[in-house]
Amino acid sequence: MNAAVWVAFSLLATADAAPQYSAELIFPLHHEHNHAPGVVEAPGGDLLVSWYRGAGERSADDVAVYGARRKSGEAAWSEPFVMADTPGFPDCNTCMMVDRHGRLSLFWPVIIANSWESCITRRRASSDFAGPGAPRWGQDDWILLKPDDFSGPANAELDKLVEKYKLLLTEDLRDEIAEGRRKLADKLYQRLGWQPRCKPTVLPTGRILLPLYSDTFSISLMAISDDEGKTWYASKPLLGFGAIQPTVLRRDNGELAAYMRDNGLENRIKTAVSHDDGVTWGPVTATDLPNPGAGIDGVRLANGHWLLVYNDLADGRNSLAVSVSDDEGRSWKWTRRLEHEPSGSFHYPAVIQGADGTIHVVYSYFVEGGKSMKHAAFNEAWVREEPAATESAAAEQPLPPSSATEAAPAAAVVP
Repeated sequence: MNAAVWVAFSLLATADAAPQYSAELIFPLHHEHNHAPGVVEAPGGDLLVSWYRGAGERSADDVAVYGARRKSGEAAWSEPFVMADTPGFPDCNTCMMVDRHGRLSLFWPVIIANSWESCITRRRASSDFAGPGAPRWGQDDWILLKPDDFSGPANAELDKLVEKYKLLLTEDLRDEIAEGRRKLADKLYQRLGWQPRCKPTVLPTGRILLPLYSDTFSISLMAISDDEGKTWYASKPLLGFGAIQPTVLRRDNGELAAYMRDNGLENRIKTAVSHDDGVTWGPVTATDLPNPGAGIDGVRLANGHWLLVYNDLADGRNSLAVSVSDDEGRSWKWTRRLEHEPSGSFHYPAVIQGADGTIHVVYSYFVEGGKSMKHAAFNEAWVREEPAATESAAAEQPLPPSSATEAAPAAAVVP
């Protein structure tokens, strides 16, 4: 059987598969702050998950990056182990990737002065991470970026937003915007404060796009590597103030679509498109998908369908849903919830598809009694099953009218 026939057969088998779903906590509920996971499948089928743990977030100097492993064919996860710890400094948001050579990369920000705007993204790489315990790191470096001066176009976008929302701007918000303009003119603030959240996207050329965002300006950009992570340079920024933490998916025609958390006023997932492999990006616009100012993640499935995981309410993180598109993000025809509990918080998802077609989602799981990472494994058929009990969250919390422009400047960033 040739490769094309085998792929077609596999896709048909996936489409006809019975719905499958399972889920479990990666470790028992824990009293410390456990947040912001990444997930990869190792070449042998093992799953490796990362997250950060400590007394808090950027303000807690004991925060370190932890990990856990589930061996292929086993049900239980290992005990958590430390993957990275910068003594005296918080280590926060994690994401990971396994490259075409089977090498693992871990990305996370080190917080220099207990503020998001002071962070620098760090990367470790390993060719020996089969376990047990932490990977044996062979490379440890910093991703230092020198973006082209973006103060001009950024101030122009701010001018538009100030005019659009002038009746809503309080004195405090006007002061914050003025301070933001001052920082836009400062080379230090343009170069510091870029941190990861969602996993990298690898293009057919081998180019790596590592999505980064800045809480200094509440905007995003891509760290780009054309030499398999040896060196990095900055894309032009995605200038939607309040549009942060991108996840990037590629269309068959070569377009890249970035989907972003909304820290503005529209409470909708934001999007932007690139036609040059991530170097420049078009206008940031609003989709019809709700977002309460919470992280999202996406993956292109083996059959070409797209899948997004996101908090599907306009307010609150107590509902987490999965949506599938069969037309490369132009519509999202199937949605099913992973979580929906009034008192919980289920957020910051990381999603991949394994070699056997299983979709793996790991997310921060906060409930009364503690915090953990939760892992859910399912197939597309489970999402498309559309049980009667699952209803659209949009019907529960009507959204404001859709707009093709950016949200108002964010007055505060919710971690």
